[in-house]
Amino acid sequence: MAELLWSLQDSQLVARFQRRCGLFPAPDEGPSENGAGPADGEARTPELGHLPAAKGKGAGEPANGLRRLAAPQAYVQKYVVKNYFYYYLFRFSAALGQEVFYITFLPFTHWNIDPYLSRRLTIIWVLVMYIGQVTKEILKWPRPFSPPVVKLEKRVIAEYGMPSTHAMAATAISFTLLISTMDRYQYPFVLGLMMAVVFSTLVGLSRLYTGMHTVLDVLGGILITAILIVLTYPAWTLIDRLDSASPLFPVCVLVVPFFLCYNYPVSDYYSPTRADTTTIMAAGAGVTIGFWINHFFQLVSEPTESLPVIQNIPPLTTDLLVLGLAKFTVGIVLILLVRQLVQKLSLQVLYSWFKVVTRNKEARRRLEIEVPYKFVTYTSVGICATTFVPMLHRFLGLL
Repeated sequence: MAELLWSLQDSQLVARFQRRCGLFPAPDEGPSENGAGPADGEARTPELGHLPAAKGKGAGEPANGLRRLAAPQAYVQKYVVKNYFYYYLFRFSAALGQEVFYITFLPFTHWNIDPYLSRRLTIIWVLVMYIGQVTKEILKWPRPFSPPVVKLEKRVIAEYGMPSTHAMAATAISFTLLISTMDRYQYPFVLGLMMAVVFSTLVGLSRLYTGMHTVLDVLGGILITAILIVLTYPAWTLIDRLDSASPLFPVCVLVVPFFLCYNYPVSDYYSPTRADTTTIMAAGAGVTIGFWINHFFQLVSEPTESLPVIQNIPPLTTDLLVLGLAKFTVGIVLILLVRQLVQKLSLQVLYSWFKVVTRNKEARRRLEIEVPYKFVTYTSVGICATTFVPMLHRFLGLL
C-alpha cells in the first residue's frame, strides 16, 4: 500500500502525463528571463529563491519590511507545446478551478438562476476550501519536482501540494449543485451526473498537466471533499436556515472566520495561501450576512428552500440571455467599485495605524495588515453581491 501511494506521489508520473499530452521541456532548458508565449513558455522549479516571510504568526518585520527567507522559487524553465488542443483544454480547465471563477460564478448563480443554490454552494465551497488550505499547511507535502515536471503556473509555486484545492473546489461545487438540484429542477439525472464527473475530472487533470500537483494530491482532494459532503449533508437544511437566527448571528459569522484566518497555520515562508483563504472566508461571511440582512429587514425576496413542484429548466432565449448579461454586468461593476473603495480605505487605515509607508507594497503581506484588509474588503463584496446588487436590479427594473 505504501509503495502504491508513493508511486502516485512520484513526479515522474506527472511528467509522463505531460509528455503524452504534448508538453515538453525545451531542448535548451536553462535559466532565462523571459518567456515567449505557450510554445516557448516558462516554469519555475523548487530551488532556492527569496520570498518575504513573516516571523511568528507572520507579523514581525524590521523597519516596516519583511524578513527574507528561502522559499520554493527558482530558475525559469522553457517548455514546448506540441499539442495545442490539450494545452488550451487543460489551461481553460485549470481556470475553472481558480478562486476568481467561483467568485464570479456564484454571484451569477445568485442573480440569474437561484439564490437558494448560490447560498448553499457558497457555504460548502468555503468549508471545503478552508479545510483544504489548512491541510496543506499541516502536511507540508511538496509540489512535483521540476525537472522532470514542467510547471506552467507561478503564483502558487510557494504553496504546498497535498491536497489539490482545485480538485476539491471543482468536486464540491459540481456535486453539491447536482445534489441540490435533482429534487428541485427536472432534468435527466444521468446527464447531470456526467456533467459533474466531467467538470471535476477536467479540473483534476489540469492540475497534472500544469505540473502543480501529483496524482495523489488530486485523488486526496477528491476523497476529502467526498467525505466532507457525506458528513455535512444531513446538516445542509439546518445550514440553509441560519439566516433566520438571532440578531447576534452576524457577530458570530464575522468573529469566527476572522479568528480562523488570523490564526492560520504558520508557514516557513510567505505564500499566497493565507491571503487566498482569507478572501474565501470573508466572501462567505459577507454572503451569509447579506442573506441575514435580507431576512431581518425584509429587503428582497428570500430564497425558497423547497419548491411546490419540481420546475423545468427554462429555455435559453435571447431575452433571457440579454437580461442575464445585464444583471451580471451591473452586479460586477458595483462589486468592483465596492472592492476598490473598501480595499483602498482599509489599507490607508491600517497603514496609518501601524505606521507603514504607503509605497511599501510588501507590507501588505504582514499578518496584521493582510488579514484585516482582505477580510473587510471581501466581506463587503459578499454583502454587496447578496443585498445591494439585487436592490439595484429592482431599481433598474432588471427582474
